Amino acid sequence: MSSALHHPVLCVSLADLPRLDLAGLMQACSEHIHNGARVLTLFGRMQTLATKDVVLTAVFLSPSLGLVALQGHAQADDSYDSLTLRHPAMHIFERELWEQTGITPVGHPWLKPVRYERDRQQQMSSYPFFKVRGAEVHEVGVGPIHASVIEPGHFRFMCLGERVQHLEIQLGYQHRSVEALLLQRPPLALTPLVESIAGDTSVAYAVGYCAAIEALAGTKLSAGATLVRGVALELERIAIHLASVTGLAGDIAFLQGGATYGRLRTAIINASMRCCGSRFGHSWVRPGGVRFGLDAERRADLKNTLAAFAKDLADINALMLNARTVRPRLQGIGQLPINAAQDLGLWGLVARASGLHVDVRACLPGQLYSHFPVEEHTETGRDCWALLRLRLKEIESSVRWINRALESSALQDAVPSPLPLPALRSSHLCVSVCEGPRGPVLHALETDGSAQLAHYKVQDPSLQTWFALAMSLRDNDISDFPICNKSFDLSYCGNDL
Repeated sequence: MSSALHHPVLCVSLADLPRLDLAGLMQACSEHIHNGARVLTLFGRMQTLATKDVVLTAVFLSPSLGLVALQGHAQADDSYDSLTLRHPAMHIFERELWEQTGITPVGHPWLKPVRYERDRQQQMSSYPFFKVRGAEVHEVGVGPIHASVIEPGHFRFMCLGERVQHLEIQLGYQHRSVEALLLQRPPLALTPLVESIAGDTSVAYAVGYCAAIEALAGTKLSAGATLVRGVALELERIAIHLASVTGLAGDIAFLQGGATYGRLRTAIINASMRCCGSRFGHSWVRPGGVRFGLDAERRADLKNTLAAFAKDLADINALMLNARTVRPRLQGIGQLPINAAQDLGLWGLVARASGLHVDVRACLPGQLYSHFPVEEHTETGRDCWALLRLRLKEIESSVRWINRALESSALQDAVPSPLPLPALRSSHLCVSVCEGPRGPVLHALETDGSAQLAHYKVQDPSLQTWFALAMSLRDNDISDFPICNKSFDLSYCGNDL
């Protein structure tokens, strides 16, 4: 990706978007991908309940243009030639579009429901699992009910002996109708709901939502409030990476790592609680600003916490990375080549572990990361060992980033109360992208002629990455699955919207 500075929010009048037909929209999508843009999303909404009119929206990140949005119109029973065979990154979006609107991508090689929404909910038992044929091939089904605290999801392993030939992942058991709920409240009162979409990523979701609302209102945040949000985001990134490494250490029986990383995570989320009253950053961010600033006392507390944390982190990282029982168990397991990551259009941690430079904080730095750049990290190992190394590097980088931010005089200007916002712009589309611990969290808000929300699309990076997990397990032993699953550490609820 180009290092040109772009903003992570695009706000455009609907009147300025060309009204493409279905064929024209798909042709434009194909041209953008062919020219080097990366697809962020494609989705549709019913224009009215009484008609079959569908409004389609596609969003890309272009190396030269930044965020680019396209809109088209179609009928619910229309069809088009699937783009997936030429551009595999479109596969999950075409499936979701088909499931939600009925628009059929003709020739799609894997046209199956993503979530079993609405009237499909009672049909989950008829899911068309892929079959591997052979006298000695057997299937192993796991879930949707799991031990421990894993959320509902079904994993179907097709094995030859202990070797996995194919894994198919069926999600969609939660049926939460998040996007419908987001339209039932006033646009400025959605933060508590947004924070609960994916509970371990509440700050990234809240920051992305607030950025979209503020852009629709034409409001610009102070540098101090923006920086406080950045500190909250990086604290969340550290906590989630630590939770992933804690679980991974337990799965490979490296008990010292499991205990220590878990203790260190507690230190970080407790520091967040002392900043805003919540270990998970709830209520910290609101449209128009932040509810809690970082005064001298909170800054001193964070500095002291991070100083002690960094010392213990360095010690346990050295043990984890050099233990004879760790590297041999992870290296070569769950490989995902860079061409597969590129073809699937992956973002976030999994993409970077396969060598792709795709960090929204660097691609779309905006006001926050333009003034306080992040250290970009990638790995070329393409396996679970690479994912572990990358998580540990990103934890260390986030600690350094927060320490730099805490020295900024801009934090003194962070008024701990959100500014009142003017009315939202009518007939606008606003797309906001925020790099969470797993990758970019996307919000797309569309207002109608009366400045009310006509549609709210929210997307977790796990949506695109679950298929990559299935690919990474091919030709691995079935006993490697817990290690691969924890190394990817994707969000079930982020997928089951």
